[in-house]
Amino acid sequence: MSTATADAAAPSKDGILSHARHIVSENPVTGVSFALFALFLLAAIIGPFIVPYDPLASDTAAALQAPSAAHWFGTDQLGRDIFSRVVVATRLDMIIAIASVALVFLAGGFAGIASGYFGGWTDRIVGRVSDTIMAFPLFVLAMGIVAALGNTVTNIIIATAIINFPLYVRVARAEANVRREAGFVQAARLSGNSEMRILLGHIAPNILPLMMVQVSLTMGYAILNAAGLSFIGLGVRPPTPEWGIMVAEGASFIISGEWWIAFFPGVTLMLAVFCFNLLGDGLRDLVDPQRRT
Repeated sequence: MSTATADAAAPSKDGILSHARHIVSENPVTGVSFALFALFLLAAIIGPFIVPYDPLASDTAAALQAPSAAHWFGTDQLGRDIFSRVVVATRLDMIIAIASVALVFLAGGFAGIASGYFGGWTDRIVGRVSDTIMAFPLFVLAMGIVAALGNTVTNIIIATAIINFPLYVRVARAEANVRREAGFVQAARLSGNSEMRILLGHIAPNILPLMMVQVSLTMGYAILNAAGLSFIGLGVRPPTPEWGIMVAEGASFIISGEWWIAFFPGVTLMLAVFCFNLLGDGLRDLVDPQRRT
């Protein structure tokens, strides 16, 4: 019996891997985005252990050195190695992006599905909360939340999740509203399934492909939001390495010719957002049941 179970499980795993290979080979851009994402994850996990210099150690004798063999990205005004700081900052920015998106994915996704499926007062309450958030310019709202709660990493994550809440609610609500009277939902209801089981077991999996696209887009926006808050002094506090802080510190040196201080953190930030924006299509294809053969 166990052998039969193992044999039945093996094709499923092979099918998933085969489907992933097909998606990547069909669209090379998706492959590039996944490769960039893997590179950023690798830098976030092992980067702080392999960087050539301490990202917080200053050396005024080596201040404002241009990119060279000793310092690949040059040094900043305090003599800190920019390459080491860019690599170490990847972990913090990825933590902010992943944590904030995971939080809003659970909260906004569930609220949107419940709103579209149940309707009535649930829909009205969730709709009013979303409309209230959307009434403010989102970055200004994030600034207000962080200024009120304090500029810590936890508060940045909370603020980023709050401003993205309406995006997830609207996607999930629209899809749940369409599917709540679908044939498979009626069949599940007639089979004696509870409303919560139908919601989580039948509605949510069918909404997942669109939600995954939203996840990749909002991860890029979360990184931009964190960098923007740090740029104006409301984000992560110096001397902690963070891409937005590094761009802000280097902006004043561009006029005097030290372009590398802001350039390399800015390019890394651009690549991260570019990667997550391209990742959306690939994630949708991977989790969409209609694309599986």
